[in-house]
Amino acid sequence: MSCHPGGTQVLRQQGFLPFLIARLAAVFAMQIQAVVVAWQVYDLTRDPLALAYVGLAQFIPMLLLLLPAGDLADRHSRKHLLAGSWLVQALCSGLLLMLSLSSQPDVRYYYAVLVLYGSARAFTGPTLQSLLPQIVPRGQLARAIAVNGMIMKLAVIAGPLVGGLLYALGGSLAYGVCLGAFLLALVLLAPVQTRYASGAKPPEATAWHRFTAGIGYIRSRPVILGAISLDLFAVLLGGVVALLPIYAQEVLMVGPEGLGALRSAIALGALLMGVALSTWSLNRHVGPAMFIAVLVFGMANLVFAFSTLFWLSFAALLVAGAADMISVYIRSTLIQLATPDEMRGRVSAVNMLFIGSSNELGEFRAGTSAAWFGTVPAAVIGGVATLAVAGTWMWGFRSLLRVDRFGDVEVSQEPMARHRHA
Repeated sequence: MSCHPGGTQVLRQQGFLPFLIARLAAVFAMQIQAVVVAWQVYDLTRDPLALAYVGLAQFIPMLLLLLPAGDLADRHSRKHLLAGSWLVQALCSGLLLMLSLSSQPDVRYYYAVLVLYGSARAFTGPTLQSLLPQIVPRGQLARAIAVNGMIMKLAVIAGPLVGGLLYALGGSLAYGVCLGAFLLALVLLAPVQTRYASGAKPPEATAWHRFTAGIGYIRSRPVILGAISLDLFAVLLGGVVALLPIYAQEVLMVGPEGLGALRSAIALGALLMGVALSTWSLNRHVGPAMFIAVLVFGMANLVFAFSTLFWLSFAALLVAGAADMISVYIRSTLIQLATPDEMRGRVSAVNMLFIGSSNELGEFRAGTSAAWFGTVPAAVIGGVATLAVAGTWMWGFRSLLRVDRFGDVEVSQEPMARHRHA
């Protein structure tokens, strides 16, 4: 890594700071809501499978809508699509508020709202990822991604902590805060200008060809395919977020405040690593760094799996969050630099499909594993599986392992020309 002053320079880029604060407010709301919904559903059911269904209810609509959402992001205003998705998420917060005020809430209504929420998030992912390169110039993109990731972790840290505290005061109050944060994000997004949009549109084709163009583009670049799939399977098999409510109540013996602290530990580790990445550029040995990060992520989750001490569990999640931040930063930068603007929506949609699979489907995997094998064995199996994935991908995607600098994968005109006429 090398020190670079670009972190403050990119903040002065017109439109970047309002976009950053708007996204901060929206992520803040998402994190609060994630803690409150998980705790509330588990409180109502006392069934680990209920936590699996929380993830599945959000994943299924994302799976169905992400590719169409990516196509729309390449053909229409990404800013307007993002505003629409945040508006629907605000509606979901309002509906959850109404359910929490009910004297006898039916858990099936929570799942129904989460289906709508997952549908809106299908449009949030591709538009957010492909909108940033339209706000900042290409030369500042890597730095903007690092700063963006670092600032977002503030919401991921504060959100669970505040969510746990608010839930202790009443779930309805937490959902009211989420509703207000989504509305604030909409207000802040309104004046942001997309000065670096290329204006190019995807060529006219059938809907199916447009939807699958992002998949074809990624398949043609093994480095990008390796980075995305490595992150997918590492988090899908090794993530422990869905198990935190059970660990908090039954292993570590802490309340909702403790649950919020555990979720925040992951984000705090990511924030600290984000500060480092925005101050010291990761400009050498990019590929090996990603594999090392995934290995550390798996080992930290194994420590958490066996821990019965709150401070040790917190520290393990802190390390896991820092390792995950390195992986996310490398993957995001590789994708943005290797993709032309007219395809970023569809490529980002495929990326978000992988991320959604690893997070929401990973929660389903963790919940069902806990129901079948027990909570601690489920976490141990996940950590071991992550280490196995990292070792397998080192052998299967040697081109990713050999990547030295980000510039090694920047998009070239000749491959794009072949792709367009394919």
